[in-house]
Amino acid sequence: LQGYAAEMDNPLMAHLISPELQNKKDILFGNMEEIYHFHNRIFLRELETYVEYPELVGRCFLDQMEDFQIYEKYCQNKPRSESLWRQFSDSVFFQECQRKLDHKLSLDSYLLKPVQRITKYQLLLKEMLKYSKNCEGAEDLQEALTSILGILKAVNDSMHQIAITGYDGNLNELGKLLMQGSFNVWTDHKKGHTKVKDLARFKPMQRHLFLHEKAVLFCKKREENGEGYEKAPSYSYKHSLNMAAVGITENVKGDAKKFEIWYNAREEVYIIQAPTPEVKATWVNEIRKVLT
Repeated sequence: LQGYAAEMDNPLMAHLISPELQNKKDILFGNMEEIYHFHNRIFLRELETYVEYPELVGRCFLDQMEDFQIYEKYCQNKPRSESLWRQFSDSVFFQECQRKLDHKLSLDSYLLKPVQRITKYQLLLKEMLKYSKNCEGAEDLQEALTSILGILKAVNDSMHQIAITGYDGNLNELGKLLMQGSFNVWTDHKKGHTKVKDLARFKPMQRHLFLHEKAVLFCKKREENGEGYEKAPSYSYKHSLNMAAVGITENVKGDAKKFEIWYNAREEVYIIQAPTPEVKATWVNEIRKVLT
């Protein structure tokens, strides 16, 4: 923040910054400053009060769990930041900053730190739990671990969600994203001539499903070629079902991995095959929760 971000506003360095890079500080650094202040002013101080009682540290995480969502914001911005960095990584400005700091690593290694940090917390909490089985604070550590895993899942889900293309509306209006994953899907529409028994012969479609509180989206996954986030898949939007008109059949004869989602009193039926019975169970439970 001091050696790069602040230097972008330093008049003495202005001549080294190419015009396309000016005013792009927020894209490059995202909300890194917010993350820094949270740790510096709040979280570090709380941790320090438990120096003598490390097993009680779970409490710190639980008290600040809301604030940890700033990491989600950081990760969502990361693809934009990386693409900007790739354009300007060899600019004189960045080289000069790096030289002054005497850093062996370039800026992008540091921009990755928050993403690495949030994944390290769960490893730390798992280790601490291992050595705190029967002591006071173990429950808090377990709950803190569960919450951090929840944030990691939200970060991961949102990274997929920002890769959806071709959806006209505003995804934020569909409520919280609860689950996302890839499935085999067969469809049967009342309007068509297909009978369900003929469906088994047809090849399934590969679809990536996004379950929101208000709708389930069906998308087609496209793998991208390239490095890092460029390699990340994108999802072209195909159609969505409003959860208010959805029904579900939990068991499909002859396959423990299949379930049915139907729409408008079975006017449209989607047979969905999960990769494993466990994945199916999780999805069926989440959909049930939304429907009830």
